[in-house]
Amino acid sequence: MSDIRFDGKVAIVTGAGGGLGEQHALDLARRGAKVVVNDLGGSVDGSGGSSAAAERVVAAIKAAGGEAIANGSSVTDDSGVANMIKQTMDQWGRIDILIANAGILRDKSFSKMEIADFEAVLDVHVLGTVKPIKAAWEIMKAQNYGRIVVTTSSTGLYGNFGQANYGAAKLGLVGLMNTLKIEGQKNNIHVNAISPVAATRMTEGLMPAPVLEKLKPEYVTPGVVYLVSEDAPTGVVMTAGAGVFSIARIYETEGAFVREASAEAVRDAWAKITDAADHKAYVTGAEQGAKIFRQLGG
Repeated sequence: MSDIRFDGKVAIVTGAGGGLGEQHALDLARRGAKVVVNDLGGSVDGSGGSSAAAERVVAAIKAAGGEAIANGSSVTDDSGVANMIKQTMDQWGRIDILIANAGILRDKSFSKMEIADFEAVLDVHVLGTVKPIKAAWEIMKAQNYGRIVVTTSSTGLYGNFGQANYGAAKLGLVGLMNTLKIEGQKNNIHVNAISPVAATRMTEGLMPAPVLEKLKPEYVTPGVVYLVSEDAPTGVVMTAGAGVFSIARIYETEGAFVREASAEAVRDAWAKITDAADHKAYVTGAEQGAKIFRQLGG
């Protein structure tokens, strides 16, 4: 089969001044995409800012013969996001790919976490994903083409100590994806999620060096590149780390119709309610509703 190429395509990668975003940007450019390297240049907790990181990645792309421009806007700032979209359209006249990768951490146990820690993480991960997508959405609809990847996490899918804010934000992005995959379908806009395990600034203090060596960001990027390709699926959560790729899904059991509406009846039917023999992964919420009415008729 032929190589995956992005000739003539324009991609925006947020948080692309290092780590995962940098590798995504470099590989897209190597495959022919024109790339907007967005990075505020802040610290892991979101403070500070500098354009140096984004400019460094742009220089590397240009040195390899690719096309790229740097953008230092915050993905949480309305005017900054608008400027990023305008800069892209002024430069190349279209937006085909958006990889929402920017993120911060404010890790603490829930007892010690301040509401400000929650607000900051939700702002960057959720609204910092929503705002660029919203700004590019009508452009992609007019083109009848778009490929979007949001960045979720195993913390959102399964949980992790000290990351209640991060987990809430990351699972929220799966909910966003699940609706956008439906709304974008008629305009050939595919929306997927990546759940990476990688050695980045956000994880370097959590694992020993030999483990981090096996978790280089470039081992995640192939999955992301496929998810923004012409033949990409839509509505998929791909997990990726150390070159291992898999799909995560939310499954629902067939359940039981509890005719007697009481907590005791639910308790007594628990074995049937939790029986995973006929579990399914639904594509839309309406499918779950249909299951409920099917049970009522049974």
